Amino acid sequence: MSQTWVDVPAGSGFGLRNLPYGVFAPQGGPRRVGVRIGDYVLDLAATLDDPVFASGSLNAFLAQGRARWTEVRNRIVMALTEDAQRSRVEPALHPVDGVRLYLPFEVADYVDFYASEQHATNLGRMFRPDAAPLLPNWKHLPVGYHGRAGTVVASGTAIRRPCGQRKAPDDAAPSFGRSRKLDIEAEVGFVVGAGSPLGDAVTTKDFREHVFGVCLVNDWSARDIQAWEYVPLGPFLGKSFATSLSPWIVPLDALDAARVATPAQDPAPLEYLRESEDWGLDLQLRVRLNGELIAQPPYAQMYWSPAQMLAHMTANGAALRTGDLFASGTVSGPDPSQRGSLIELTWNGAEPITLADGTTRKFLDDGDTVTISADAPGPEGSRIGFGEVIGRIEPAAR
Repeated sequence: MSQTWVDVPAGSGFGLRNLPYGVFAPQGGPRRVGVRIGDYVLDLAATLDDPVFASGSLNAFLAQGRARWTEVRNRIVMALTEDAQRSRVEPALHPVDGVRLYLPFEVADYVDFYASEQHATNLGRMFRPDAAPLLPNWKHLPVGYHGRAGTVVASGTAIRRPCGQRKAPDDAAPSFGRSRKLDIEAEVGFVVGAGSPLGDAVTTKDFREHVFGVCLVNDWSARDIQAWEYVPLGPFLGKSFATSLSPWIVPLDALDAARVATPAQDPAPLEYLRESEDWGLDLQLRVRLNGELIAQPPYAQMYWSPAQMLAHMTANGAALRTGDLFASGTVSGPDPSQRGSLIELTWNGAEPITLADGTTRKFLDDGDTVTISADAPGPEGSRIGFGEVIGRIEPAAR
């Protein structure tokens, strides 16, 4: 690949091999679709003279499908590498520090999975200490639940502590009030571009034709509300109050060097979940609490791949829509420092973590800020950056 004429800092995760998409607004201007290159955002409507990128959302572009995604990526690379185009394109570059970033697409449906064997095992050991940590179905299908698309919010949006019913094991009756066990879930999200008809299943082989790209997700969780409500139908108010999404969507085309096999799956999955390609991803996540690194979850350890998640999500004929978001569930590795949630890091509050300022945490306090970032290997030793998803906890409304 040619070199870009844009000044990209050495070691940047936003070089020419990445080019993640987002939605931004320059100072005093309307929302636009752009791609990040180095420390700049390139205005695609101005660069490509295409009104689809002036809509303030990626959805119209996502709906155009794989061939169009590839064509546009090639045109962007040409615009950023050909000296003859520099004088025309350079005015469309905006310093990323001088723009406002928004939710990059309108979320149609949201599904959250539970694809980390380490995370599921840890929670099973906590809550079912006298039984097998994994339930009988876990290694036969990607377990998931439907979330609330309307509460998926942009990175930087303040997260208000939720209220709901809680009942500790020794309480005589439930009570209503603010969550006392507010938690994070460091996750990876997948953005659907091309939809599918109702009644048609999407196979693992069709993953690349439907999924446009990858982002970071923090699926905030009120563990005390969730523990009381989830029997028998699963997560509800303990999850649906907010899910934070990173501003940059890394296209699948940027992640070929990051693709790896999933861990060995035993028993062998049923036919519809078998893969002819490797769609595990070697992403390294980092979780910071008030700026302090507290965990480094490795996505390469995830048991179920996103292609398997997509195949299972549509196996009953459920339609895909442009803007559908599905997420991996908490990413956790085998080492205690690789756990992607506070419920694991503190073992449900029994082992509080101590921060550098001397304070301790079992779960999140009001005023805490959580930042999740990630990168992945790119071609020729480069790194592919995903940016950050950030949220600050505000007190409950009542």
